Amino acid sequence: MSLLVVGSIAYDSIKTPHGEVSHALGGSAVYFSLAASLFAPVRLVGVVGDDFAADDIAFLKRPSIDVSGLELVAGGRTFRWSGEYSADMNSRQTLSVELNVFEDFQPKIPPDFRDSRFVFLANGSPVTQMSVLDQVDKPDFVMADTMDLWIQTQHADLLKLLQRVDGILVNDSEAILLTDRHNVIEAGKAILELGPSRVVIKKGEHGAILFDRDQIVPLPAYPVPAVRDPTGAGDSFAGALMGYIARSFTQASTRASTSTQGASDERAGTSIDPRAFKVALAHGTVAASFTVEDFGVRCIAEIKESEALGRYEKYREFLSL
Repeated sequence: MSLLVVGSIAYDSIKTPHGEVSHALGGSAVYFSLAASLFAPVRLVGVVGDDFAADDIAFLKRPSIDVSGLELVAGGRTFRWSGEYSADMNSRQTLSVELNVFEDFQPKIPPDFRDSRFVFLANGSPVTQMSVLDQVDKPDFVMADTMDLWIQTQHADLLKLLQRVDGILVNDSEAILLTDRHNVIEAGKAILELGPSRVVIKKGEHGAILFDRDQIVPLPAYPVPAVRDPTGAGDSFAGALMGYIARSFTQASTRASTSTQGASDERAGTSIDPRAFKVALAHGTVAASFTVEDFGVRCIAEIKESEALGRYEKYREFLSL
């Protein structure tokens, strides 16, 4: 159940009403990998400068995370971001962005990673994201993240990307911007018409909404008494979602292969069980709830699968009528 993620690795400086941290390990690929590794082994591709601490490389080298796709640029500096959150934690101001080695990052997928069955394209230029797809064999399920910058500046390329992925992850304002609809439900349906078979719209503290060809599934956020830092919550959400999909689809494929002869050419993008995808969304919601309880990756990095499953069961009870 190989799961590939390509995205940023960063050092973040974060200030919220509950405190602040400087030079903290972050980046979309890091949050994603830590959350996804609760369910499936992860192959990480990213870039750092030679200022990236050896301790942080060792931190990422876990049995369930393969960092052999990590590119180290001699003489370069690692991507850095700083931001400050509002009193209600619902908005943030970016104080500084130093793309550094990430600015010219051209992902090189190692030969051993090219057979990855599940691929997550973390937020980045759609041109760069498509270059990743050009380097991998026929994956079963591809999901991408994007943002308002690419919607505004690389709209045509983003539309091409949407024709090549099975799922897209956006927040509510990005969905509206992409489709020029003024209603999130209309926007979600409109994105489905652009190519992906599944659309997940994040709504922050209000949870997320799944759209596919047959249904619309809203899920609330897990109630967290004290949110200390929302940074990375969306990437953790995506990581657990994709990790669970990789695990559940691989298990289902294994069961199917024992009862039939020959391999099917049908892609997982259209054959993933709808209930399994809803469960994956719930696991993503739970992972995000752990992430926001402390600064940076402190909490999501220490969570055990048993703890995540325990909170998932509580969440499931919340949703039962």
